[in-house]
Amino acid sequence: MTLSRRSFIKAGAAGAVMLTAGSLNLNAAEPCKKSTKKGPDAFHLSCAGYTFVKFDLETTLKTLQKADVHYLCIKDFHLPLNATDEQIAAFHAKCASYGVTGYGVGPIYMGTEAEVDRAFAYARRVGVNILVGVPGYELLDYVDKKLEEYPEIKLAIHLHGPDIDIYQTAEVIWDKVKDHNPRMGMCLDIGHDLRGGADPVEDLRKYHTRVFDMHFKDESEASKAGWCVEIGRGKIDFPALVKMMRKVGYSGMCSLEYEKDMDNPFMGIAESFGYLKAVCDLT
Repeated sequence: MTLSRRSFIKAGAAGAVMLTAGSLNLNAAEPCKKSTKKGPDAFHLSCAGYTFVKFDLETTLKTLQKADVHYLCIKDFHLPLNATDEQIAAFHAKCASYGVTGYGVGPIYMGTEAEVDRAFAYARRVGVNILVGVPGYELLDYVDKKLEEYPEIKLAIHLHGPDIDIYQTAEVIWDKVKDHNPRMGMCLDIGHDLRGGADPVEDLRKYHTRVFDMHFKDESEASKAGWCVEIGRGKIDFPALVKMMRKVGYSGMCSLEYEKDMDNPFMGIAESFGYLKAVCDLT
């Protein structure tokens, strides 16, 4: 049986948000079967800090607490690259007070060796093992040296899609990293991947050994003209994606990066997390 979006919302939204079916204009559907998966998933729902680029840390944490989401990828507008040890400790304490853990940092752009040095040092001082970064192609040999110096850190190069002329597809990232340190991999941004003409589910299958982080979003169409929509309203097949994550044993984070209505994104964030939770429960 194909599970409709309404069925996912009905089963999962109560755990994260209060949504009205009328506002979604959803068609009636037969009841869903319960999930047949055994035990908890190895991956976790989380949030990319950029989702809250227009909001302070407390608003960010309150939103995640209400959505029952417990992991955040830290952006430097919430914790500056030059933060002191005292500021870092205070940041983690504030996150913990809302039941949230900062699991990674970035994306951080790196155009020089000095910027690579700063990014790796920042990740270590913050105490995370995922650095989502965008080093210039000419710096990858230097990044190899840093990965030897920082054995606890994995570099997840962010997939940028068709808008920027660097790391546009998962295939490009794979070709750039495959002969480098095995801890140099990718942050698979599934929305940008789709807009670049690729299939995120298939790319996860092909490149999963180097997928260290994932950005979750949905897109209105599978082309450069696509724009961000609430998860479940667009073209990405999330049940198939969840099945593939389980099949390949993906154990990283699935960070919602919601880029619609960024002045007031809260209903879209809630709807997206509610849908994702239901997909995970029912797939």
